[in-house]
Amino acid sequence: MIQHPDEDTSSMLAVCVKEPGGPEKLCLGRIPRPEPKDGEVLIRVHAAALNRADLLQRRGLYPAPPGESEILGLEAAGVIACIGPGVKRNFKPGDKVMALLSGGGYAQYVAVPEELLMPVPSHLTLDEAAAIPEAWLTAYQLLHLIARVKAGESVLIHAGASGVGTAAIQLARLSCAVPIVTAGSSEKINIAVKLGAAAGFNYKEGDFSEKILQFTEGRGVDVILDCIGGSCWEKNIRSLAMDGRWVLYGVMGGKSVEGDLLGKLLFKRGHILSSLLRSRSLQYKAELIRSFTEQALPHFQSGDQPMSLRPVIDSVFNMDDIAEAHKHMEANKNIGKIIIKNF
Repeated sequence: MIQHPDEDTSSMLAVCVKEPGGPEKLCLGRIPRPEPKDGEVLIRVHAAALNRADLLQRRGLYPAPPGESEILGLEAAGVIACIGPGVKRNFKPGDKVMALLSGGGYAQYVAVPEELLMPVPSHLTLDEAAAIPEAWLTAYQLLHLIARVKAGESVLIHAGASGVGTAAIQLARLSCAVPIVTAGSSEKINIAVKLGAAAGFNYKEGDFSEKILQFTEGRGVDVILDCIGGSCWEKNIRSLAMDGRWVLYGVMGGKSVEGDLLGKLLFKRGHILSSLLRSRSLQYKAELIRSFTEQALPHFQSGDQPMSLRPVIDSVFNMDDIAEAHKHMEANKNIGKIIIKNF
């Protein structure tokens, strides 16, 4: 357990990175509490959620964009503590909100531009709400703004049991597309199918592209959402339908490619698209959040309605145990989101 420093009302507790490295480099410390600037609100953070980007940033491989908080954490949910000057939307202290962040989620307070806030659906807990912003907005962006998926199209989703994967399955289903997943265990495949995947294939058991072609009767998939990159490019090309869209948003399997990628892609008349969310402009993120709030957020309904959406939570750690939470994600044990509860 990380020991809490003495309380100081002029500052706040936050997770700090002593130096780039492993989870043991994370520590709990005191830093100045942020003051909301023009157009910002200050959130008292109830919970944050882990993302792969946090692991990279901790290792010194994915720094925060210029001018943004260097504290880890790309999404959070909590209660508005105070309103900064110039806020135009109808937010008030005490409102429950969830926020997309460029950093700062692993702390007691975070200041957020009002455009990056979403109201928490009434039946969701703040833990559940913390699992939504980064993962669901990423999945929504990839499907709708980048791939422009259409009803009836097939979508291959790698890491189908991840936070983005479990969101993409449900959003594809909501759009009347056909989600197909890869994952690394039968347990993860079963969860994906329960969420609406039409099929799932264990990438550790044979060539998933052969199974994709069998499932699609030789046609291949219209869209691939790929967070793996280099290590599976040939299987992706084989899995891709003519005129298909291959959307790259991560390189967990490496950045380098050797072989006839361009020739094989050209033969398929395929499109390679790529996207990151963290480095996007405030205007882009605001438009993404507006669209998601209108088109997807109303479907986070209570009960088991046919087209309802729900965040999938793997586990909940206290902020004191942040190193263990990082180890859990690095071991690829999670199905859905890992939540970090604040104090």
